[in-house]
Amino acid sequence: MVGLMDLTLTAETGRPIGSRPAGRLRAQGRVPGTVYGLGVEAVSVSVAWPELRRVLTTEAGLNAVITLSYDGRNDMAIVKDLQRDPVRREVLHVDFLRVDPDVAVEVEVPIVVIGEAKAVESAKGLTEQQLTALAVKCKPDAIPTQFEVDVTDLVVGATITVADIALPAGVTTDADPETVVVSGTATRFSVEGEEGEGAGEDGDGEAAAEGGAEASDAGEDAGE
Repeated sequence: MVGLMDLTLTAETGRPIGSRPAGRLRAQGRVPGTVYGLGVEAVSVSVAWPELRRVLTTEAGLNAVITLSYDGRNDMAIVKDLQRDPVRREVLHVDFLRVDPDVAVEVEVPIVVIGEAKAVESAKGLTEQQLTALAVKCKPDAIPTQFEVDVTDLVVGATITVADIALPAGVTTDADPETVVVSGTATRFSVEGEEGEGAGEDGDGEAAAEGGAEASDAGEDAGE
């Protein structure tokens, strides 16, 4: 969990609206954005990309609480949306949400899988992460950096759900507690392995039965 950090980002207001002006801003190394929230009028801004990258590369990632400085005011804010080019991955636009230190906000917290599911691996199954982030509500100074999910004891056919994630004090979620986060999934190889073992056991039993029957027949022939 991270507390409030001294991350100040200076923004400029008065940027022209439209795709062409936005393109010119990006060519100058700036990212167009919008600041909104807390009942205050939305403001169009731009920020220097190196500075934006700096405040978003702490351990808090996109959930970093930022002091956004513009027009003589300082707003506590978080990045609510970061739009990227689908091919080049450059940042096209950023939305900043003003936050109150005493009011809960909703954020997406990454889920990180730790440990090795050796039982799943030995059965030739797959450890599948089906949920990569969890939406939670908490005050800005209580936003978790990430949730760690340990898969050490996971076996094929078992799951880890949202209910298994330990939420810190003051952090809540509206997600369905039965939502699967990680599952131990059987594959064709693990199923074939189980079937092969079963077939081997049945085959040994049949061979023993046939051997016994042959021995019995041989005894009867000798008696005659």
